[in-house]
Amino acid sequence: MRTAYSVETVRNAERELMARLPEGALMQRAAAGLAAACAQVLARVAGRVYGSRVVLLVGSGDNGGDALYAGARLARRGAGVTALLLAPERAHAGGLAALRRAGGRVADAGAASGSAGESIARADLVVDGIVGIGGKGGLREAAVPLADAAARSRAAVVAVDLPSGVDADTGQVRGDVVRADLTVTFGTHKPGLLIDPAREYAGAVRLVDIGLPLPAEAAELEALQHADVARLLPVPAAESDKYRRGVVGIAAGSARYPGAAVLAVAGALRGGAGAVRYVGPAGDAVIARFPETLVSDQGPERAGRVQAWVVGPGAGDDAATVAQVLAAQVPVLIDADGLRLADADAVRARTAPTLMTPHAGEAAALLGVAREEVEGARLASVRELAARYGATVLLKGSTTLVASAKGGPVRVNATGTSWLATAGSGDVLSGLAGSLLAAGLSAVDAGSVAAYLHGLAGRFAAQGAPAGAHDVAASIPRAWRDVRGN
Repeated sequence: MRTAYSVETVRNAERELMARLPEGALMQRAAAGLAAACAQVLARVAGRVYGSRVVLLVGSGDNGGDALYAGARLARRGAGVTALLLAPERAHAGGLAALRRAGGRVADAGAASGSAGESIARADLVVDGIVGIGGKGGLREAAVPLADAAARSRAAVVAVDLPSGVDADTGQVRGDVVRADLTVTFGTHKPGLLIDPAREYAGAVRLVDIGLPLPAEAAELEALQHADVARLLPVPAAESDKYRRGVVGIAAGSARYPGAAVLAVAGALRGGAGAVRYVGPAGDAVIARFPETLVSDQGPERAGRVQAWVVGPGAGDDAATVAQVLAAQVPVLIDADGLRLADADAVRARTAPTLMTPHAGEAAALLGVAREEVEGARLASVRELAARYGATVLLKGSTTLVASAKGGPVRVNATGTSWLATAGSGDVLSGLAGSLLAAGLSAVDAGSVAAYLHGLAGRFAAQGAPAGAHDVAASIPRAWRDVRGN
């Protein structure tokens, strides 16, 4: 399990650890890890460390100190290292002294703006040590030309702890930021490294263990890995039958959108439940594609036994069906039109688990804000929705977030691909997650495991080329086998 912690928790852990270590030891640990990562980048982009050109963009805090000490290590290995200081009078004194002793050069970035840009243009590697994890609100004006020069250069850009200008706690981007090829982060991941829009500026992320004493219960985010998902997947025992495995009901589709029903059923059939019951006007289309589906035209209340319901994909204006499903005393997943048609009080009144799966536009409508506000503050938005509706909420996107109304860490998933942005992909995800609910997973686990498998299936289906939602559904078994290692 990959975890991310807030700035406050990280700072507290740093203070606790520094009290037990010799002065400066923690920074040296970070600098050693940063220098090792930079050396590997230089080996790739320049073929060697010796004789390469490195530019450090140095701010006034410990983040700049990490960069300076790492630069000193690279200089001792023969790299030509230049530190551009944005606040020379407040630069880390120990780091500056170490760099100078190692033969590095130091320049005032403001006084030498023209030559600073030239140094960056000639560099093989630029190290972003402008702002640390406490930075807010984007880059300051003096730093913007340096970030722009780095973006225009041929140099690889390595960020120290996180790209300068992004919000470490929220993943928000409120101004100019550094775009990194690699971020070397210390002790733990920070939320901004895992959540868009900030995540896209981080590039690849490498975690350097510096021994921080971080309490597991204080994590802000969790990101499942293969082993975590494998442990959660429902695998039938020898004595299992279809009812023990779970039966999922799909109330979806309409005369206008029969394909939504077919795709939701496709996802559900590959999600681990023992059987799928379909209720709605697209029964003929569903049976034609998936004859194993149990089809009913009597409505959700008379469809037969289910352990979970999925309602909403392609439902049009069928509010009555949505209301019937919400009244059921089993877990319910609400998606697409169901989110628009569901009565908020009925959702909050439910005692069985509820999983809502909006994309950014649907989340914005539920919150009464602009879509851009949700996209710019995804973590805050998913938490607000979960609290407001008393439900688990899966916020779709390039990084999918799953939040529980009970609080605790938000699950984040980034296994997907941009090729998943295709019509019907969300219907497949809904069916898959609903099947996992019926198989007995909690709403948080069902949502996060479904997002993980769905993202992998999207990668397998696309392989760098366009793929349809039906291709994604067909690739779920491959994703399942990949996770389980068979």
